[in-house]
Amino acid sequence: MDVALLRWPLERDRRDELRREGRARLLLVEGDVAPPTVADELEDWIRLPADDADVQARVAVLASRAQRSEPCPELDADGLLRFGGRWVSLPPVEARLMGALLGRYRAVVSREALARAGWPNGSPGRNALDVHMLRLRRRVAGLELAIRTVRSRGYLLERAASEAASG
Repeated sequence: MDVALLRWPLERDRRDELRREGRARLLLVEGDVAPPTVADELEDWIRLPADDADVQARVAVLASRAQRSEPCPELDADGLLRFGGRWVSLPPVEARLMGALLGRYRAVVSREALARAGWPNGSPGRNALDVHMLRLRRRVAGLELAIRTVRSRGYLLERAASEAASG
């Protein structure tokens, strides 16, 4: 998850918006302005001017906290995938593929492991897995999830990047 860098107090409104979205924020406090009260574990501040190494260290800590606190999508026995207050129904093969991706959320799952999960009684052709992964990508996009191809290794499920999180 990206950490938004915000100038304080200039970007006070954006801070509130990002806090509501559960996004990590590093506030860059200008001059002799009083620093804000930290709102939650996904927020920190540093006074400017600051050394780049200090800023990057704070960003790394916030990114780590954000990753630990990020909720994991949930798949129930009926093939309903839930995330971020939304849900989508998955057909049986795609539900099994999603189960394998969720078992290693934010980590690479090999094509072989996905083929075994999707087709426990025998491997499909190469195209069958590709077609189902394409369909699954389309289904989860509405949940703000993304399935990334990791060349020569497999696939990775993660939260979709958001424009609001960059900064």
